[in-house]
Amino acid sequence: MTELPEAEYRRVWDRFDEEFAFRPSTNPFQWPAIKEPATSATWSLAALDDDPDCQGLDRLVAVVQEALASCVGPEGTLFALDWQHTSYRFSPQDVGGPGRPDWPLSPYPDGDYYIYLSDDFRLGSFGHPWEHTLCLFGGELLAGASPEVDKVLGPPIRRSGQV
Repeated sequence: MTELPEAEYRRVWDRFDEEFAFRPSTNPFQWPAIKEPATSATWSLAALDDDPDCQGLDRLVAVVQEALASCVGPEGTLFALDWQHTSYRFSPQDVGGPGRPDWPLSPYPDGDYYIYLSDDFRLGSFGHPWEHTLCLFGGELLAGASPEVDKVLGPPIRRSGQV
């Protein structure tokens, strides 16, 4: 896991801002905060509000992380972006599990926008802390994660950015 140096941090965030039309806001009239890709699904995280043992949250995190790791393969890397904070590049195969560091961030947006992106930006996740949603995008990621995410969160509230 590597902290993004300033130049790469700027390059990655600039590209994300441009490709996803990122517009951070706590104002519900300006949500969603990204232009959700054509191949995407967005779920409300409200089902986790009554999850005292965090079993649903743990399952959601595991499903998304496993699907991301599977999609990028054994040699691939991901970006873990935390808006206005330290961001990382890492190999999913080198994190999580015994004797390894934890995944940086989480698919669950705990107080800020949390984003996972493949190097080529073709797939990833976008957690919105104020809308309390999780958007997954990229056909391969959706195919791998959606059935289990549906079991934890219920059906998506949007597909391809449409209600």
